[in-house]
Amino acid sequence: MNEFNEYVREAFSEVGDVVIKSMMGGYLVYFNGKLIGDICNNELFLKRTPTSDRLLVESELRYPYEESKTLMYVFDGFDDKDLISELLKGMHAELPEKKTRKDRR
Repeated sequence: MNEFNEYVREAFSEVGDVVIKSMMGGYLVYFNGKLIGDICNNELFLKRTPTSDRLLVESELRYPYEESKTLMYVFDGFDDKDLISELLKGMHAELPEKKTRKDRR
């Protein structure tokens, strides 16, 4: 894992369990078991939810990688612990539970 990924993990781990998994040249970021975003080219992209739309209104929206179908927020507020806490807790409550293999059929 590179330095940026470790930086993200440390910043978010103060709020809950963070797992970063390598996937197709980038990384997937999970918070308390739910996929919340991607890391591509040392930038963190967070999914759009009502909470992220409200708290990250000033953040840039971009596609995390070429041919991505999902417009996501570029997050850089790592020094704002209150923002991180409110953001992650809100996103976690709004995002769906991870589907099991049985649910995918």
